[in-house]
Amino acid sequence: MSCAKIQKILRKLGSPKKALGSARFFKTGPGQYGEGDIFIGVTSPEAWRVAREFPDCSAADLRRLLASPVHEDRMVALMILCEQYARTESAREHKNILRLYLASRRGVNNWDLVDSSAHRIIGDYCLQNGDAKLMRKLARSKRHWDRRMAMVATLAFIRAEKLDLTFEFARLFLDESEDLMHKATGWMLREAGKRDLARLRRFIAQNGRRMPRTMLRYSIEKLSPAERKKILCATAS
Repeated sequence: MSCAKIQKILRKLGSPKKALGSARFFKTGPGQYGEGDIFIGVTSPEAWRVAREFPDCSAADLRRLLASPVHEDRMVALMILCEQYARTESAREHKNILRLYLASRRGVNNWDLVDSSAHRIIGDYCLQNGDAKLMRKLARSKRHWDRRMAMVATLAFIRAEKLDLTFEFARLFLDESEDLMHKATGWMLREAGKRDLARLRRFIAQNGRRMPRTMLRYSIEKLSPAERKKILCATAS
């Protein structure tokens, strides 16, 4: 079974020192957003090397990995799943991969896992099928990782020069309470602004006072220091 082989390789690569650092970085303490996540100390480049050894890992094995309490198991599973999605042009296979992803998304429960996969699977699928119903459903989920999936998935649309969904979700998330959502929304607004800066400026002019400050700061990171200062002063409470 690929699952057992992958886990055996990852445990050999693991480093207690790196695991401790990752646990702190990804906020796994009581009450933090990554509470309960277990790290074994495998770096992203190492995980990619493992993932590339198992390009044809079965759906059953990927489900097992995505159900693992170990972060790096889930990371490798998502890397493989994204690569499988990218290398096939079969609409049926894309749908099967999407279904697996959605059915296993309880394991996609930290920002790095969401950010490396949501646009590649959910976003691309919705873009290619011309239907963002799934993303809109996720955007209204009570689970903040689902909402982050929806927001990050708009990156696929942004890269296709389709910005409406990003700004639609950004308006929806103006009253969002989760800091991780503020960051994700600001990030996507910044990416949209690279394609249409005038539209980003209009959005900020209309909504800047309502935007959480983290969201606002992330969205204007690529503007000149002078313009950033002007916007922050104009939108201050």
